[in-house]
Amino acid sequence: MSALRLGFVLPLAVLLLAGCLTDAATRLAYDIKAGAARVGAENGAHYTVEHRTPSRRGECTGPYTVQLDQVGALIIWCRGADGQAVVSSPGTSYHGRFVDTPRTWILDKGAGETLFVRLERQHGRVVIAEVF
Repeated sequence: MSALRLGFVLPLAVLLLAGCLTDAATRLAYDIKAGAARVGAENGAHYTVEHRTPSRRGECTGPYTVQLDQVGALIIWCRGADGQAVVSSPGTSYHGRFVDTPRTWILDKGAGETLFVRLERQHGRVVIAEVF
């Protein structure tokens, strides 16, 4: 393979592989980012993000807890099938670039339950208005 072709193929492969290695918290943050773009421009406009967890086969097979923190953290605690032991706890703050979180939300969900995040425009900004 020529050096020029390798110089193109290798970075492309790295980018594609990096997209496959995201965790549940990062994928939720991307869903929130996409949802924020769908909220209308007028105050009171809203959009509800529907995030199915587990997001990928084999991840978060038991119950899970989601925290969207007022200071900007998003953490998901995935528990094993027994519902007790935490098997992973990915986190991110990426969503904070696109939405405000005026209060801390901590929500327990059962295995396979869908998470809903209601986004609303308030005072010109998109905020997390409800998590259920």
